[in-house]
Amino acid sequence: MIQSERPGRHDEIETFFRERFTTDNPLITEAVKRMLAAGGKRVRPRITLLAAQTHDVQSERHMQLAAYMELIHVATLIHDDVVDNAQTRRGVNATAIDYGNRISVLAGDYLFAWIFKNVTHLYAPPIPNILSATLAEICDGEVLQLRSLGDLNVSLQSYIEIVERKTASLFAASAQCGAIAGGAPPRVVQALRAFGLAYGIAFQMRDDLLDVTADAAALGKPVGNDLAERKMTIPLILALRSGTGEFRSMVERLYAGRNPDVAAVIAGIRQSGAIEETRATIAEYSRRAEDAIGGLENTGAKAELQRLAGELLEEAS
Repeated sequence: MIQSERPGRHDEIETFFRERFTTDNPLITEAVKRMLAAGGKRVRPRITLLAAQTHDVQSERHMQLAAYMELIHVATLIHDDVVDNAQTRRGVNATAIDYGNRISVLAGDYLFAWIFKNVTHLYAPPIPNILSATLAEICDGEVLQLRSLGDLNVSLQSYIEIVERKTASLFAASAQCGAIAGGAPPRVVQALRAFGLAYGIAFQMRDDLLDVTADAAALGKPVGNDLAERKMTIPLILALRSGTGEFRSMVERLYAGRNPDVAAVIAGIRQSGAIEETRATIAEYSRRAEDAIGGLENTGAKAELQRLAGELLEEAS
């Protein structure tokens, strides 16, 4: 099977957003294009195209579907920044800072509606069904995360359940819908969905780790931002599990608003060994993603998907 020379077609995705994306509402279009222009690796649309390429070499036929996956993600980010009262996103002002909360909420709502109007018009079931179920999963995950804020007793398993819904479900849907659009048989579709789910879990864990190991320029937001927002991330959960009572008390004071020293909590996470344990867990889910598609035909698209999974561990190191 002949494959594209550049699996994932990142440049074409950027061109699509720059030249072809528009909605019926100029303000919404402006706000979304501003978010898109701030950057991003476009991993979700890349996975959609690569999944399609495992069976259909004409990946450009699925560019619009791939774009919708990124736009769903953008809509969730717009809403997340309102919920989290975020100031920055990808190094620029969060949408709510420039447009206000009301416009931002409506922009996210409008974008969701616009996406699904087009998806239901252009694609036969089960693709619209998968995406509508995915949106419900994302919202459910967001609610579960909000309920877990500041709860130092959140278990690793509960954390993973939240991540599966809030983050990994869209990666899984991106791979699944790409495979379906490409005409892949059910066995391949199932394997690619499993890849997306495991990849999405590793992806979120990597982001959680970078929040306490990277610098603000690389993150596009303040270091320790998750801790400042009282989120229960995997490095913190593991640190609480293996750390001292003194460390737990320090986190309790931070999350109760009695001690604003995020840097001290990050230092405690490092001292607990949680950084290394988090990396090991990322490696486990990265391997699960690679193994999920191990039985597929050896193509350029498969190799690129496996490379993406391995890259998560490299970025977390």
